[in-house]
Amino acid sequence: MAAALLLVSSILFSCLAASCHGVTLSSLQKTLIVFVTASPSPGQVLKAGEDSITLTWSFNNSFPARTDSAYKTVQVKLCFAPISQQDRAWRKTEDNLVKDKTCQYKIVAKPYSPSNNTFSWTVQRDVPTGTYFVRAYAYNSADEEVAYGQTTDAHKTNNLFQVKAISGRHVSLDIASICFSSFSIVSLFGFFFLEKRRAKHSQEN
Repeated sequence: MAAALLLVSSILFSCLAASCHGVTLSSLQKTLIVFVTASPSPGQVLKAGEDSITLTWSFNNSFPARTDSAYKTVQVKLCFAPISQQDRAWRKTEDNLVKDKTCQYKIVAKPYSPSNNTFSWTVQRDVPTGTYFVRAYAYNSADEEVAYGQTTDAHKTNNLFQVKAISGRHVSLDIASICFSSFSIVSLFGFFFLEKRRAKHSQEN
């Protein structure tokens, strides 16, 4: 019993230590340049499940050579802008990236390359209505964040875009529902017809 309690205590301590000593955004260098190269026009709202954006990212060559020597992979994420975080604790921004809930939607993960990175992404159907920006993280061989870049400024007020979630039922679901209902009605009439014939046949015999 004592051994089990000690094991549980050790696990809890490890988890708390990880959350307390996780990488912070403020400690990372902003060495990646991220652009939305095919973006919605001003005032346009992207429809989840239909519209897409094209992203590019690269190393900022104004930093010294080999600054990116530890970069192994890059992960690009869709992030909530402050206006879509208000009164929503589950989207709260934290400097500690273990606790941060700003960027909840993974767009793509790729091996690191300092240039010529392009990716076209269709807004996923599970993305809720809101205002967003895009952020890219560079990771080292230990899968720890070591640098980042984003499409907006530090205050997250510029170069934002809006997404409208899917509402109501999808057309394909309506069609499937109609077909199923029609099949059920036909089957029901067929069942009654066969039962009636069977009863009539029994009476004749």
